[in-house]
Amino acid sequence: MKKYSIIICTLLVLAGCSDWLSEDGAPKIDYSLYETEAGIDAALVSAYNYLRLGASGEHASAYVELGTDLFTEGSDGSWRDSFDQYGAKMGADNSLLYKLWENNYKGIGNCNLALDEVATSPVITEEKRVQSIGELRFIRAFMYFDLVQQFGRIPLVLKGSYEVQTAFKRASVGEVYDAIISDLRYGVENLPIPDKVSDVKKGKANSYVAAHLLSKVYLTRASASVEDRGKKTTDLDSALYYSEKVIKESPYQLQKNFSDLWKIDNQGNSEVIFAVQYTTNTLFNGDGNWLHLFWLAEYDNKPGMSRNIEYGRPYKRLRPTDKTLFELFDRKNDSRFYKSFQWVYYANNSKTIPKWSELKQNGEVYFTPDPDKGQVKGKNKFSLGDTAIYYSVVKTGFGSSSLNLKKYIANYSYTYFPYEAQDLKNFPTLLKHLAPNRADAAQRESGREWVRMRLGETYLIAAEAAGRKGDFDLAAKYLNVIRERAAWAEGEEKAPQYWNVEGGMKNNVQSTYKEIEVTKEQLAASDFVSFMLDERGRELLGETCRWEDLVRCEKLVDWVKKYNPKGGNIQSYHKLRPIPSNHINRLNPVGPISEEQNEGYY
Repeated sequence: MKKYSIIICTLLVLAGCSDWLSEDGAPKIDYSLYETEAGIDAALVSAYNYLRLGASGEHASAYVELGTDLFTEGSDGSWRDSFDQYGAKMGADNSLLYKLWENNYKGIGNCNLALDEVATSPVITEEKRVQSIGELRFIRAFMYFDLVQQFGRIPLVLKGSYEVQTAFKRASVGEVYDAIISDLRYGVENLPIPDKVSDVKKGKANSYVAAHLLSKVYLTRASASVEDRGKKTTDLDSALYYSEKVIKESPYQLQKNFSDLWKIDNQGNSEVIFAVQYTTNTLFNGDGNWLHLFWLAEYDNKPGMSRNIEYGRPYKRLRPTDKTLFELFDRKNDSRFYKSFQWVYYANNSKTIPKWSELKQNGEVYFTPDPDKGQVKGKNKFSLGDTAIYYSVVKTGFGSSSLNLKKYIANYSYTYFPYEAQDLKNFPTLLKHLAPNRADAAQRESGREWVRMRLGETYLIAAEAAGRKGDFDLAAKYLNVIRERAAWAEGEEKAPQYWNVEGGMKNNVQSTYKEIEVTKEQLAASDFVSFMLDERGRELLGETCRWEDLVRCEKLVDWVKKYNPKGGNIQSYHKLRPIPSNHINRLNPVGPISEEQNEGYY
């Protein structure tokens, strides 16, 4: 008899680029194959693939990074009204949110059916059974964690069903967290424990992967002071315990240089705890990873430039707020600022290199080339490989539309964007998601991994849990591990902005760690939660977690109103997303709208 899930009727088997997945001959399965080891492995592949949604299209970039204190909208995109402006399109008919809902519940349904079958399979070893159950419960927990952070009270389905069901009551947030924690604790106790980084199988859960996520879940539940998440008095102890387990026992190691984290040839490095996998083989890549598209400025129509694989395909969806550029970082001493953005573009198109010429406005000459400055009329301003575009945080003091600004910029050989010249199309590009391993410059579907957990965050979880417990000495200890890596290292060549913008001394090769080291006294005197939110912003900028961090710490409304120029419409109910109408319309029986929908959306 053919078996049907309440959520999904077929399994999608799309192999990724991990060493544990075979791209050739991936089995096409039905539920009878659960009775074989190959079928169980295929079910696991299918379950992991449901974790791809956030990066496979314009999903996580919109519902986790837009509408925050650190990023606001660029010039393009369909989701600006809803996710950045909190406008009328943020409602129950929002198709992007329904896609998240649908995808995760399909994945959960898949996991539930597979768990039932694996538990009774007569053909696998007990070791294989326990590990498979651990992976499936980890995936189920991960998907529920994403859902509960976005939607709050949601249906909690933990058993597979072969019949179509239409009656779902929303569980309390506390009940959902209890289920997530139960699944992850099973994973910590039963999943493999790698001894060396070389033992880690990319894209697969192990005991430390489950421990990292579990520490974050406990910290999220513990962070609530107004909301009811079912918080328990031991949550901070648990968050600290599991984060320290990863820090002290796991083989993962921080990369020495922050820049190394984003190099395309350094994927799956020693700091990556868990990353959703993609591949450059388009046959098995599905929709691929699109995150590389969304933070890019419009560089490709500038003089001396054309679109290429290295600089990417600019979708102009997200740009940094003034807080990110001017308040968040110690720009001089914290190297993460200049290492997180693309500041310079080098000329790659000889056909559009400009020449020095007179410039006029309203018939009046406002710029004449000065040969004494090397500005020879009719001569190329620069050559291939020279600077063609440069973005800066320098404020000129001129208005963005003033003639004085144009005169100032005209003296540069390259296209220069001081702060006042930046706009919705022109801004520093976050480089963490660039994918120069694509086949061509137009390709959207990249094979870059989507890093969802890394050891740098584990240290921040431990520090926050310790500080919230009042142990600022321990909090400072873990923060300073991250701060030491964040500083310009002894002997490291600093970015030129260090001396030509930030006031440092040229050729200074001294470490800047002492300038950004934190002390327990500083932490004790600070608004510690705000401090940690900003530290997470500095370390995890653009790493698809910011909206949920703001909600977790109950700062979303205040900080969006304060720092996001487009976020003035935000209301307190926006801390939750609307329950999709597609779900509510299929319920039978359906309860009162106040029971089925979140406040503010009816």
